[in-house]
Amino acid sequence: MRLMVVFLLLPLAGCQAGVPDEVPQKTNEVTRNVTLPPGFKMEVFASGIEGARSITQSPSGTIYVGTRQKNGSVYEVKDTNNDFYADKISVVASGLFMPNGVAFLNGSLFVAEVNRILRFDAVEKQTGSWQKPVTIRDDFSDNTWHGWKVIRFGPDGKLYIPVGMPCNVCEQEDKRFGTIMRMNPDGSELEIFAHGVRNSVGFDWDPGTGELWFTDNGRDNMGDDLPPCELNHAPAAGLHFGFPYIHGKNIPDPEFGKGKRPEGFTPAAAELGAHVAPLGMRFYTGTQFPESYRNQIFIAEHGSWNRSTKNGYRVVLVTLENGKAVSVEPFADNWQVNEEVFGRPVDVEVLKDGSLLVSDDFSDCLYRIYRVTP
Repeated sequence: MRLMVVFLLLPLAGCQAGVPDEVPQKTNEVTRNVTLPPGFKMEVFASGIEGARSITQSPSGTIYVGTRQKNGSVYEVKDTNNDFYADKISVVASGLFMPNGVAFLNGSLFVAEVNRILRFDAVEKQTGSWQKPVTIRDDFSDNTWHGWKVIRFGPDGKLYIPVGMPCNVCEQEDKRFGTIMRMNPDGSELEIFAHGVRNSVGFDWDPGTGELWFTDNGRDNMGDDLPPCELNHAPAAGLHFGFPYIHGKNIPDPEFGKGKRPEGFTPAAAELGAHVAPLGMRFYTGTQFPESYRNQIFIAEHGSWNRSTKNGYRVVLVTLENGKAVSVEPFADNWQVNEEVFGRPVDVEVLKDGSLLVSDDFSDCLYRIYRVTP
């Protein structure tokens, strides 16, 4: 078996060592059931990553994966022989407070817990015992309702940090809730970039314009088909995207929308399905896929949790024309068949060879989607 997983016991952690003998059966179910466009194939890249969530990679191609457990771990994943199967998986740190978000800059790994941002320096140079992290900032709320965070560095060099609303739908006196914030890598100059964002768990910048696009999860308890989850476009700082007053492009909230006009807010760039839970997203910047995919958006839909009929559980492709979203269509579909769930996509990342990495916190895996025909 080419897939080897190695867990390291660290000073911060209590992770048990183990090497799985085979790919878990539920992982095999995913690869059998997921449908892709002609000419594409999906295989397991790494397994045994418990609760695999957000992904980042270093310039050398090392993958780092966050998790959402309350005593969660952060993993380092390496394909040392370049055969597109991970042969070394190590635990950078564990016992962390929902360390969902990971980002890489100048040799350091940044990790977002619910209430603080950590930095692990020279992380790729450590061998088996990572140094104690530096705390960059520790004054975020410790509320866990939408409290797990995704972090990424923008083209302006700042670290972007969504702060989800601590509720299904509400208003908050603390104006940091329901925003996307940003700060310098050292934690200074924290500011709000976007307002009216219920719970964004994925964002990226258009490689042509440098403008921010982000997913947002719609509220619950408006029925199976309302409101839509959203893909949003923030070409400038200071915009308000409607929550909790307006959903999607022009749907007033039944509790908070009275007297609010949709034109007072920035509408969704694309309305996604209700309750599909769009999480990680990336612009496709590789060259392995056909030209039609270049600079288009992949979104991981984690799937519904309380809809009477399940939906989501797939990766979708959003096509843009002249800066506008013109279509949303399945790309990797059927992580859920006839109400049976086989996997839950969380994040996507374009690998150095142009293939697409997908994390799955249900099957504890990373998958690689690649093109098999020219």
